[in-house]
Amino acid sequence: MLNQVALVGRLTRDVDLRKTQAGKEVGQFILAVNRNYKNAQGNVDTDFITCQVWRNADVLSKYTHKGSLISITGQIQTGSYDNKQGQRVYTTDIVVDHFDFLESKNSDGQSIPHNQSQQRSEEQAPIISDDDLPF
Repeated sequence: MLNQVALVGRLTRDVDLRKTQAGKEVGQFILAVNRNYKNAQGNVDTDFITCQVWRNADVLSKYTHKGSLISITGQIQTGSYDNKQGQRVYTTDIVVDHFDFLESKNSDGQSIPHNQSQQRSEEQAPIISDDDLPF
């Protein structure tokens, strides 16, 4: 059996970091992921996917914030519970195995997209012409 998910999206809010009764940290967040196609009105729809991270939850919480662009891999996990009205509520979450930060921070501490970070470093590199090469 295979249950593997890979997503790239933006955090809709800061990671909600909590501890279990056993002292283990867990982070919960919602990832906004754009669909790869446009709807009938010509707009791109967005899915809001509930995620939980157990490993390195403190790192994700410390280095991201609302709007941060991240990639995750993990598994779909379904569950259910009875709400206060006694109704059964079904849940679907992604349990994160791995995450990557897709943005860098500039000297002011503000996020800049990863591709812009690479572009800026390339712009600062000296331009070498063929005349400068020793061969």
